[in-house]
Amino acid sequence: MKKALVGMVAAGLVLTGAGAALAAQQGKIPSLESRGVKFLEGTYKFNPPGSNHGSFEWTGLLKDSLPEDGHNVYVQVRVEGHGWARYYGKQRSTVRMQHADWSGSQRYTDDAEIRACRDRGSLRPDNCSPTQSFSYPRD
Repeated sequence: MKKALVGMVAAGLVLTGAGAALAAQQGKIPSLESRGVKFLEGTYKFNPPGSNHGSFEWTGLLKDSLPEDGHNVYVQVRVEGHGWARYYGKQRSTVRMQHADWSGSQRYTDDAEIRACRDRGSLRPDNCSPTQSFSYPRD
């Protein structure tokens, strides 16, 4: 009887540990700033496999911090070595953004990068904040 009880407790601990390993990892995104653009109050979450495509989910406030320059702002996100995805804000405004990015060829995302940029048109290069990288440690 005792051996069966010990075996059940051990199995429960193993299954609990596996569930905790697949739980979503989340955290804060530090302020991303460059001339004319700010990304504030950012948070992120790595979703586990089977939950929202196992995506990198992020949210925050994108601010046009130099409204008189006439340029728009955007956030760029890159996951799993794919190209950058752009999410545009609104000129002369601050907008709340919330998106989820994932790689369609994988069950979950465990590498992501994000930065905030000012769109200066086609003749001048855009200026972007330093890129922030995030990784989810998987076994």
